[in-house]
Amino acid sequence: MTRVTYATLSSDNEDLHLGYEEGLRTARSWLGATFPGNGEPFTVVSPADPALTLCTVHAATESDVDEAVRSAAVAAPEWAARSWQERVRLLRAAAELISDRCPELAALMSLEVGKNRLEALGDVEESADLIRYYCDQVEKHDGFAVDMARLSAKEHTSSVLRPYGVWAVISPFNFPMALAAGPVGAALVAGNTVVLKPSQQGSFTALKLHECLLDAGIPADVVHLLPGGDDVGRAVVGHRGVDGLTFTGSYETGMAIQRDFATAYPRPVLCEMGGKNPAIVTASADLDIAAAGVVRSAFGFSGQKCSACSRVYVQREVYEPFLEALAARAVDVVVGDPTERGTFVGPVIDRDAVGRFEVAVEHAREVGRVVVGGEVVRGKGNFVAPTVVADVPVDDRLFTDELFVPFVAVAPVDSLEEALALANNSVLGLTAGFFSAEEHEIDQFLNTIEAGVVYVNRAAGATTGAWPGVQPFGGWKGSGSSGKAGGGEHYVQLFLREQSRTVVSR
Repeated sequence: MTRVTYATLSSDNEDLHLGYEEGLRTARSWLGATFPGNGEPFTVVSPADPALTLCTVHAATESDVDEAVRSAAVAAPEWAARSWQERVRLLRAAAELISDRCPELAALMSLEVGKNRLEALGDVEESADLIRYYCDQVEKHDGFAVDMARLSAKEHTSSVLRPYGVWAVISPFNFPMALAAGPVGAALVAGNTVVLKPSQQGSFTALKLHECLLDAGIPADVVHLLPGGDDVGRAVVGHRGVDGLTFTGSYETGMAIQRDFATAYPRPVLCEMGGKNPAIVTASADLDIAAAGVVRSAFGFSGQKCSACSRVYVQREVYEPFLEALAARAVDVVVGDPTERGTFVGPVIDRDAVGRFEVAVEHAREVGRVVVGGEVVRGKGNFVAPTVVADVPVDDRLFTDELFVPFVAVAPVDSLEEALALANNSVLGLTAGFFSAEEHEIDQFLNTIEAGVVYVNRAAGATTGAWPGVQPFGGWKGSGSSGKAGGGEHYVQLFLREQSRTVVSR
């Protein structure tokens, strides 16, 4: 099967589509499943057709959370004592199972969260590649044990990175495989045991990820799944037996976790908290490339990526031509059933997202103009039209608030300096894009922009499309807490703590 990344979404490979369609038949055969548990049941329905029930899941109870954390704590010493080579072997086997099952996992993801077929295939394959990459990093660094300098001939000192113990992962709906498998894989290969709390809309995909891990031979007491809503998340965050935590979600929730997670001593917490990602288009830019990159980033997965391009600053000389090019491309975007081959924009995740879109459009009409889009697509699913707005004041909330819908605001600027100042005027700093033909402008952008992931002249995505081992993905400022990026060379170490060992021979 052809490998799909977010930069190859125009792939027309027939085998890839045939594989997905076979996977869709398999995924449909899973529908209606009930997953037992002790808590109240909830149903997972398709955002493309809320009448379609995908599965019924029993939420974890507070006692389930306690039991999972305690079981993981008991299993932690034995798992940590295994050689890093053994953990790598098991995690690589899990990655191979994820890749082998990619078509049906991607099809399930399309049904559950509304990703188009190529974005879903990319999400699943990224999950496998994240695990592989973190295994490679442990292998590259020989398990993160190194000899240090000596102060005497009888003294030997080594630096060893050791796991914390029980690591919790709270993952979001928008990358229900990759943003679960990435931190779970890193934590496990580092020697931690794991409790995973997925988004409710993403529970079915998380159950299948958990299945892959167990089928690869990872012991059941090493990795635990805790489905449910916010109450389950709060129980995980508040449990004193959790030694470290990874959270992906809103800025407000992430900051609350940052403040509250410490107990008698600090506990490590890694938060990825979204973005209000800018693109800048200069007078020298290729406007067709810029428009293509912005459309791909603003409307991919219906704008529900933390890396989505939601604001664009365009030098005034090319403002109207750029708007024209952007509108022409936006009008051509196909909205519909995410499992269909020709669809680019599927549904937004729920009715709350539709309401948020409607409020934003109404406000844009009051303070500026809607260039294209602005409609709710009537029917049985949560579909809205890709929307471009213009002539909105640059200090308006449409330029500051993360909306998580297919909606992008465009404003003219008189200089690159003004564009950079506006781009950086945000508490968030996840991704950013730049379009220019001038090397000095590119250098100025790279040296000035306050974002963790940046792209220049990228038609495949102005602000989106990171891949493990290619573009480390992590935010600055309010977008990330660690300063180190997932899919990069320094990520696995975040799940480990350093111990200096000095032994004096007799």
